[in-house]
Amino acid sequence: MNVRSNAINPLHTVIEVRHIHTRFGAAVVHEDVSLTVNKGEVFAIAGGNGSGKSVLMREMILLQRPTAGDIEVFGKDVRTMSEAEVAALRRRCGVLFQYGALFSSLTVTENVAVPLREHTNLSRRLIEEIALLKIASTGFPMASVTKYPSELSGGMRRRAALARAMALDPELLYLDEPTSGLDPISAAGFDELIQQLREWFRLTIVIITHDLDSLWRIADRVAVLGNGKVLGIGSMSELSGSKNSLIHEYFYGPRGRAAKEQAWNQR
Repeated sequence: MNVRSNAINPLHTVIEVRHIHTRFGAAVVHEDVSLTVNKGEVFAIAGGNGSGKSVLMREMILLQRPTAGDIEVFGKDVRTMSEAEVAALRRRCGVLFQYGALFSSLTVTENVAVPLREHTNLSRRLIEEIALLKIASTGFPMASVTKYPSELSGGMRRRAALARAMALDPELLYLDEPTSGLDPISAAGFDELIQQLREWFRLTIVIITHDLDSLWRIADRVAVLGNGKVLGIGSMSELSGSKNSLIHEYFYGPRGRAAKEQAWNQR
């Protein structure tokens, strides 16, 4: 297991979230949430169920708007972007949605080819070749590229979905609960794959997760959400020593203690 440090590349802000408020009717999801994501890091957003992790990601990728506040991606305010600028931004980003969100009526190769068909004018043959290359880069078994999502294991579906997220050579990759529902061996293998892809393609990665093992394995910095706010931001070592009662409870429950002990034993 490789526990990473904060020091990666010279700091350069890729995402800046400033004073985000999100409400659905009377329900408050975010109340004054601010954070920054730096170039080349694996930045994790953690917290309990209902803390607004996935909602924040949806706001970052322009699938919904916050009630108030600002989000800048690659130095541009997402609220003031034209349709053309939004389309250009989305081509620079890849997204792996929770559970993969593959199209059930398409094979693995056809799923991975979807972004290429939608956003490029490449020939059908070249699109298929690129799709197969992306699939191979995730360690997906090439003998299964003609299978449909219903014929795949959970780990295989995640790798296929990750290949689709990588189809357009993104600079910024969003992963929503990528190891949720996977067995420990598959989850560890997926974490290792994320690290490899970050290094090979010089990616900036935002990962939404409550998987404490994954946080210790791959996160450079973690923002912990709770009560509508950011309770703390830092490395896992820094956060595990936090005096905040909610963060302490999150990291020092039985699972948190086990994950930390395993991480330290592998140093």
